[in-house]
Amino acid sequence: MNWQTLVVSVVLATGLGADGVFAGEIKIGVAEALTGNAAQYGVPIRKGFELALGEINGAGGIHGNKIELIIEDEQGKKEEAINVFKKFIFQDKALMLFGPTLSNSAQASDPVAQAAKIVVFGTSNTADGITSIGNYVFRNSVTEADIVPITLKAAVKSASIKKVAVLYGNDDIFTKSAYDNFAKALQAQKIPVVTTESFSKGDVDFKPQLTKIKASGADAIVLAALVSEGAPIMVQARQLGITLPFISGNGMNSPRLFELAKDSSDGLWVGSPWSVESQAPENKRFLAAFQKVHNALPDQFSAQAYDAMYIVATALKKIKLTGKLDAERAALRNVLPATQFSGATGPFKFRQVNDKDGKPAGYDAVQTAIVMLTKGNQYTIYK
Repeated sequence: MNWQTLVVSVVLATGLGADGVFAGEIKIGVAEALTGNAAQYGVPIRKGFELALGEINGAGGIHGNKIELIIEDEQGKKEEAINVFKKFIFQDKALMLFGPTLSNSAQASDPVAQAAKIVVFGTSNTADGITSIGNYVFRNSVTEADIVPITLKAAVKSASIKKVAVLYGNDDIFTKSAYDNFAKALQAQKIPVVTTESFSKGDVDFKPQLTKIKASGADAIVLAALVSEGAPIMVQARQLGITLPFISGNGMNSPRLFELAKDSSDGLWVGSPWSVESQAPENKRFLAAFQKVHNALPDQFSAQAYDAMYIVATALKKIKLTGKLDAERAALRNVLPATQFSGATGPFKFRQVNDKDGKPAGYDAVQTAIVMLTKGNQYTIYK
């Protein structure tokens, strides 16, 4: 074997191109709930990732390297999310992770990523405390703490609301966090709560709680729920003759609402960084691309996943790909915090948060909230 042949053999064995740059696929693990109740969020998230992936790879990928998404169903369950994360990290040797879908699962699985020093990026986790887990934890889903006060203020002003009833899920991190943030916002805005009722995941009869709310004299119902329970709550409220507006978090910002609640879906206030009605050029391009592939409109969760893929791609272009996994994982974590992007959900950047001891930890989203009201089976922007 002459020396030229030896050099070629080494290059092929190490996955390096002629210029010494890593040549191969960039593996990213995607853990989402593709079955079960949380699939109403996880399936749209997958579609958003895959749409962006096709565009990015079609444009040449990252320094000529294609991104490969390794997608697993975590079923909306804590244990499954933990197992899937371990598979991605130790078996698949992923460079980073996206997911999981629910805040419950993220609180359980994100510490696994933090311990392994691999970036985990949530696109649908909005409960308090997720990013305080550590400095490898990121999300572009705007927190309930940021969205709830703005949504509440708009609804109160528009509907002349003086006092409210509160109805929340008491066994889910997301709904409990939404309840806590609504409680803070109500206190700050000096809006009395005349009654507080709760429910659990899987409940189907909400009429006892709604009957108490109807008799309470409230001007509106603050609802901290996922759409699987929230939509039936709206249906049963209208059946009881309750015409009050509902004020909720982004768990109720889903087209699934109109499938489940149908003609009972009017009068719901929600906030989000994204709206199908946004006229931003980036959103128009996203809408056209999504509809071309799926022949349907996207939702907030598709839009956030789509933008997240581009945020990560923007960061990846700033690091040197060498095939040395630990170094690449660390390099991505180091460049991601300063990454900015303007996409379907509008201008985006990160802000660092502190952990429970006040020390710097992970990164939340900084974006402008859009407040919407449901009418005629669609979300309309409140102006």
